[in-house]
Parts: sequence; structure tokens; C-alpha cells
Amino acid sequence: MSVSSQPTVSSPSTTATGHPGFTLWFTGLSGAGKSTLATAVAAELREAGVSIEILDGDEFREQLSKGLGFSREDRDTNIRRIGYVAKLLSRHGVGVISAAISPYRSTRDEVRTSIPNFVEVYVNASVDECARRDVKGLYQKALAGEIKHFTGVSDPYEAPLTPELVVHTENESVTESAERILTLLRERGLVPAVAPATAAVRT
Repeated sequence: MSVSSQPTVSSPSTTATGHPGFTLWFTGLSGAGKSTLATAVAAELREAGVSIEILDGDEFREQLSKGLGFSREDRDTNIRRIGYVAKLLSRHGVGVISAAISPYRSTRDEVRTSIPNFVEVYVNASVDECARRDVKGLYQKALAGEIKHFTGVSDPYEAPLTPELVVHTENESVTESAERILTLLRERGLVPAVAPATAAVRT
């Protein structure tokens, strides 16, 4: 009897609700609303009995990617780490929401190929709008040249070409964007029917 040494991509387990694990991958500029949407969507799914974990880009850097900078190589390493954790969780029936800028298209596509039930959502907002929301003044500093390697200003952001969904947080409320995301997950059979999103603030 021979045993194959070829790696395989495991199919995700099903959750207590009878639905498979999945990865909902939010990508967009800093301040576009990724974390806000992740929190809103996660709250609705938990109400529906779905096991959910949020992988927030800032928290992930602080806890698991300390020491990485903002070069292309370091950014890619960070995204691959997030993707690996998302793959492990979703393989065991967890719904994962990744909320990280993930600026490079090729790296996102690489992560996509390793995760079954990968759903990419482009959280779209202009640099001007993101700068307006920025209470820390990071965009202002980046535009003044005081911060280097700032995505959307001095470093590129490569928008997805064919994401599963685009939400326009500049024109949509959190409620509207979250409900569009939940509808997509329901249509794909990844989550049970849930009540409409209840978040009422704009991001």
C-alpha cells in the first residue's frame, strides 16, 4: 500500500448549524470601514448561531506579526499568516472574517487558492473619504510625507478585479453594506437565514 505525499486542501467541516466553514475576506484602504463591517456582520451571524472569528489586521500585526515592517515582502508575509490562520479555522467549521488592508492582488489571490469557501469583499471608499474619517491624522501625515509606505498615498493599493462583492461605504450605511454581505453568504449556502442587519451608524 502506498501513501501519497502530495498536499491536499481539506474541505471545511460543517458547523452546528449544518453550514460549512468559510472565510469572508475584507480588503480596502485604511479607514474604508473593514473593521466596522466585520463587527456588524459578526454580530448578526453569532445571533444566528454561527461560530465566528474576526482576524483584524491591526490586532494581528500586534499579536502575531510583531517585527514586520511595511515593505512589500513584510506586507505579503503578514497576509499569508492571516490566510493560514483563516484556513485552519474555516477547515474546522468556523466562519472567519478577515479585516486587513491586504493591498496586493497577487497575494490575496494566493490566499484564495488555499481556502475553500473564500469570499472576497472589496470595501470601497476614496482616499479623500478615508482621510476625512481619520481621527488619528495618519492620512494627513502621509500626504505631507511624514509617514512612508502608507497604502493609498505613498504605497499602492491594488483593488480586486473580480471580488464576490463590492460595498461602497462612502454611499451606503453600515446596515446596508452588512445586509448585502449577509445576503451573499445566505445565497451561497454558507450561513443560515438571519434577520436583517441592525447596525445603524455610518462608517
